[in-house]
Amino acid sequence: MPHIALTNGLPGIRGLMTERPDTAAPLNALADALLRGPSPLSRGERELIASYVSELNGTRFCADTHGAAAAAQLAGGADLVKAVHHHVDTAPLSPLLRALLRIAAEVRDAARPVPDDVVAAARAEGATDAHLHDTVLIASAFCMYNRYVSGLDTELPGEPGYYEESGRRITAHGYAPII
Repeated sequence: MPHIALTNGLPGIRGLMTERPDTAAPLNALADALLRGPSPLSRGERELIASYVSELNGTRFCADTHGAAAAAQLAGGADLVKAVHHHVDTAPLSPLLRALLRIAAEVRDAARPVPDDVVAAARAEGATDAHLHDTVLIASAFCMYNRYVSGLDTELPGEPGYYEESGRRITAHGYAPII
């Protein structure tokens, strides 16, 4: 049961954002900039980072929503997302993306510098300053989003296909509110 009253019947962060459009606007703008704005990472790769961090944080709503958005945009689809969630070291990823996911896991683990050897491994796979910046910022932001959703104990969707539909909506329209 959610810790605050939501009158809109929507699950997860969608319920929170619909209830509080004043805070939703900057949070959606941040998500849109991070996951859809200019980056050396594809939109699908950025959604995968968001989903992976959310999976590590145990935030089912965010892991599955962003996993569906990643699946809609990456070769390998839902099977790739599932493989990353279950064991990133054996998932069929490029060496660069695997190294960036390791950075994301370090950011998620604690508020401290990412270890030099983890950054060096990513650089050895071709990571640029922009790759590092975007990965760290996505991982940081999704720790915040996950804590927002989990901290208020939001409900999970009950409808079959909810996450797949969310993935299609995000892929087509981004994070701007649907009017």
